[in-house]
Amino acid sequence: MKLIRYDKIFKYILKGATSLFLQAMLFLFLLLGIGLIAKNNSLIIAVVFLMVLKIIGVDSKIFSILQSKGINWGVMVITIAVLAPIASGDIGFKDLLGAFKSLYAWIALLSGIAVALLAKGGVILLAKDPHITTALVLGTILSVSLFKGVAVGPLIGAGIAYLAMKIVQLI
Repeated sequence: MKLIRYDKIFKYILKGATSLFLQAMLFLFLLLGIGLIAKNNSLIIAVVFLMVLKIIGVDSKIFSILQSKGINWGVMVITIAVLAPIASGDIGFKDLLGAFKSLYAWIALLSGIAVALLAKGGVILLAKDPHITTALVLGTILSVSLFKGVAVGPLIGAGIAYLAMKIVQLI
């Protein structure tokens, strides 16, 4: 019985995948597989969306727009989601005033400020070094799949990375 050498098959596939299209699709399939294994719906939807754009041939026009404006659009959607309870009336001035009476509310307030500042650094880092996104997504996926972490997205991870890089620069 002859054993299948997957390493040789993988090298053959990569050698044959000289076009950017094939390399990008292989990379996206790899990320799709990781997303499926980790049960990360956000990653699965994002990868499938990008694959569809690539397959129908509109990637050259749309990808540059997504790269330059996508993070800002995402931040806007998150901001809308955070403000929705205020707009719906679920959170009002009474809740706001009551929040300042609790030590835990003050801790949450300071944490919210810290996270927003970290995310600001993340936006700067991802705009300057978009290739960092892949490492951040991989780190998030590993955390979710191996340590039962919660995927909060690459933006806050980029903010933490940005802060760590600034600290390293100071040393």
